[in-house]
This record gives sequence, structure tokens and C-alpha cells, in this order.
Amino acid sequence: DVQLQASGGGEVQPGGSLRLSCAASGFAFSDYTMSWFRQAPGEKPEWVSSIGRAGGTGIYADSVKGRFTTSRDNAKNTLYLQMDSLKPEDTAVYYCTRQSDFGSRGQGTLVTVSS
Repeated sequence: DVQLQASGGGEVQPGGSLRLSCAASGFAFSDYTMSWFRQAPGEKPEWVSSIGRAGGTGIYADSVKGRFTTSRDNAKNTLYLQMDSLKPEDTAVYYCTRQSDFGSRGQGTLVTVSS
């Protein structure tokens, strides 16, 4: 079974940082582009970023560009999202997905940005 489990969320003040991780199992991780999505309460899911199979430079939504950095470690089957200069509007449950398929998401992790 495909499993994607995000972790690393929490409560942080505006301007703070968090690093999310996503542990993947049940498929050949290095064969897939991976993505991050987020969903705020009462809102539709929002694509955040994607990264290619070999890693390198990711692509980002305008809302997070310059503040978030995605990376991956194929040896550890793990995807990361470094979030800096966090804003209250970044508050959401964050999910990792295989390719850009929101339906493939597993357990998310809640990020709350509040003073």
C-alpha cells in the first residue's frame, strides 16, 4: 500500500520557521515527482510546491515563493518542506502527495502561525 505520512507541524509565531517531513513507503519513491499541498479550514486544497524525481530546484506557488524550499532524500524515501518567514495565512494542514495528485495524500500535519 502507498503510504505518505507528513510530520513536523506545530504552532509558530509570525516570522518563524518549521521543517516538515514526509515519509513515503509502498512505492518506488525515486520514480515519482512529489508535491506538497495545504488546506486551510473551510478552504479548497492549495498546491504549494513540487520537486522532480532527482531533486534539485523545486517549483512553487506564488504565495510561498522565496519563503519555502522543498527537497528530497531518495535514499531515505523522504520529502521535506523548509518553511521560513511564516505568515498567519500559511496556517493549514499540510500534505505530501505523489506527483500532483491530491487524492494520493496520506496523513497531514497541522501548521499554525499565530502570535
